[in-house]
Amino acid sequence: MKKLLAVLGALLAIAAASFVDTRTDFKPIVITDQESALFNKIGEGILVTHSQGGTVGWRTAIRNGNVKAIVAYEPGGSPFLFPEGKTPAPVPTSYGTIAAKSIPLDDFKKLTKIPIVIYYGDNIASKPTPNFGQDQWRAELAMARSFAATINKYGGNAAVVHLPEIGITGNTHFIFSDLNNIKIADLLSDWLKKNNLDRR
Repeated sequence: MKKLLAVLGALLAIAAASFVDTRTDFKPIVITDQESALFNKIGEGILVTHSQGGTVGWRTAIRNGNVKAIVAYEPGGSPFLFPEGKTPAPVPTSYGTIAAKSIPLDDFKKLTKIPIVIYYGDNIASKPTPNFGQDQWRAELAMARSFAATINKYGGNAAVVHLPEIGITGNTHFIFSDLNNIKIADLLSDWLKKNNLDRR
């Protein structure tokens, strides 16, 4: 019970520190410090991220070897990380561009040591559109595919799952809380089992 309370307390601290205007004040390093401290406290675990938390997840796994896998739901609104010299061109959108961030190759290679799965939901445009939301996620999905391909090129185990491509439609940005959440949980359960992570 004490360990559970410590974890809940740490999570509340992370939530409080991350309550910022994400358009101007989002500082991944601050949240990464806190998530890394949490993993130091609880030990090995699987990090589940959502949306702008994606970049924090990548950075936490690079910093802390206790992160044994990452499950990311619609990471976006923050940069994907690539090794220096391998950063893809920014993806133009109707409201600006989605750009990646370069990091040292040795840091990037830490992401190749753990399994990573990235899920994207429905209503994502397949080509440029003036619809802000659809166009943002079109660009984020394209960047995620490049990110996973680069991880795999360096010997990693990363997958991007666009739900409509496997016959699951209707999901919003909050994939895990939609009406088909049992089906989404089953996908995660199957992935954990496939990667021998269901016994931790």
